[in-house]
Amino acid sequence: MSSGFLVQSAASLVAVMMLIGLAAWAKIGRPCPPLDESRARSLMAEEFPDDRPASIWISADGRGAIGRAGDKALVLFRVGDAYVARTAPWSGLGAALRQGDGVRLKFGEIGAPAARFKLEASAAWPPALGEAA
Repeated sequence: MSSGFLVQSAASLVAVMMLIGLAAWAKIGRPCPPLDESRARSLMAEEFPDDRPASIWISADGRGAIGRAGDKALVLFRVGDAYVARTAPWSGLGAALRQGDGVRLKFGEIGAPAARFKLEASAAWPPALGEAA
């Protein structure tokens, strides 16, 4: 082995180790904690400052929440490692069909096309005010 090969291999090893360290430091792909009522309320207050939900319903797996503010549904759901906020008419929630153990709400957007909410077997859809998943 020549000294040039050893220098090049050592430099490559150092570069790979630096990239591994950068990925660990940046915490790429960090998990998003499940929603509870207080976190859902704070996210809704941040995303919808003009609307205050009277009641919040949280999906069974904690990956989404729906708040009712008058005739609007304030919807939070996970996309990747963050939560996305959308509004929908409350009357339109009844049009979403149950699929297995959940419900899918379509938004028709490229970045967040639909929200999927997991339901308990006995849960009604759409959720009643004050009802948990």
